Amino acid sequence: MTSDIVFKYFPELTAQQRAQVEQLPELYNTWNSQINVISRKDIDLLYERHVLHSMGIAKIMPFLPGEGVLDVGTGGGFPGIPLAILFPQTSFHLVDSIGKKIKVVQEVAKALGLTNVKATHARAEEIDENFDFVVSRAVTQLKDFYPWVRSKFKKQSGNKLPNGILYLKGGDLDQEIKESGLKVQQYYLKDYFTEEFFETKQVIYVKGKL
Repeated sequence: MTSDIVFKYFPELTAQQRAQVEQLPELYNTWNSQINVISRKDIDLLYERHVLHSMGIAKIMPFLPGEGVLDVGTGGGFPGIPLAILFPQTSFHLVDSIGKKIKVVQEVAKALGLTNVKATHARAEEIDENFDFVVSRAVTQLKDFYPWVRSKFKKQSGNKLPNGILYLKGGDLDQEIKESGLKVQQYYLKDYFTEEFFETKQVIYVKGKL
């Protein structure tokens, strides 16, 4: 699978952004051989299952210059790294409780020249900053995730949706949403991407507690 799958949906990328996207497989293959951050069966499908999946958030929320985004449980840098490529004037703080994964994030960001990425070995609750948005990819159930980040939002909001959570999830989420007790908006990635992988994938938006 080539980078064309990304460029098909994001044709407006600059030459620099395209070059950064094209560097991703080599970087992740190299680091994955040392520190397993992506499942072996998925590494050959990196563009579809990790890069484009992460960029699905951008179809829902185009981040603005100067905004701050917290990526909770980033693992090897998803969704934060692809989003940081798309939005070079937005600041991304990627956190994970596993130190070796954060090392991969730091090295990938450095190799790509991403000056808008900060990576910290920490739990979300330990980050003493406020953000415009929190992003994550299926780290845990919504009812458990929300308390980690509920106090992390800036009071001022200037984007098309109020400050809040943009959470990548898959499958039937009705029960999970019900158990969370949260008011959510569901965006279906099959409305944006035609590949079968995205048939059950969603971005869940939850307004932050301002």
